Amino acid sequence: MAKVKSSSFIETLSGKYGDAVFRQMKDGRIIICHKPDFSNRQFSQDQLSHQDRVKLAAAYGKVASKENPIYAKKAEGTDRNAYNIAFADAMKPPELHGIEYFDGRLRVDVRDNVMVTKVTLTILDPDGNPLEQGDAELVYGVHWEYQPVNKGRILVQAWDLPGNLAQHEFCPPAGNPYSWEQSTRTG
Repeated sequence: MAKVKSSSFIETLSGKYGDAVFRQMKDGRIIICHKPDFSNRQFSQDQLSHQDRVKLAAAYGKVASKENPIYAKKAEGTDRNAYNIAFADAMKPPELHGIEYFDGRLRVDVRDNVMVTKVTLTILDPDGNPLEQGDAELVYGVHWEYQPVNKGRILVQAWDLPGNLAQHEFCPPAGNPYSWEQSTRTG
């Protein structure tokens, strides 16, 4: 690898030329090295799955950035464009931050980098069989509320615009009925 400090000819080069690759570093240095050889590269199953996920997010971003105005609105005033916002939204599912019991209603804190579209709560018996299921209503920006009829473990499922699903199961509190514990992460 060669390092060049200052040369008007070299300073204008970047990219690949033959088998040489010119890299301009943030500190102003220019590094010249051989083109990397990836001919024998073997990807793991996790790497292949991630590559597929990136391809799907890119395809979603390409269409959604043109068809859904929320992405252009989120990009206003930032250094990102609507495609970047849509791509990031497709890559990141919603996050469930907690659940509270409040005035006979369950309040779930769900957040997403763009928008949560739907939250469903399922009340489960001790064996894991559903007792009831219903959609929560959006209140107070990131809080979704649901009025249960039954008591038991709670499975919370949340979706965002690209259709990403996040789900968590919460156990009923032992002593404090206002603070639920997250028992397992299922999604």
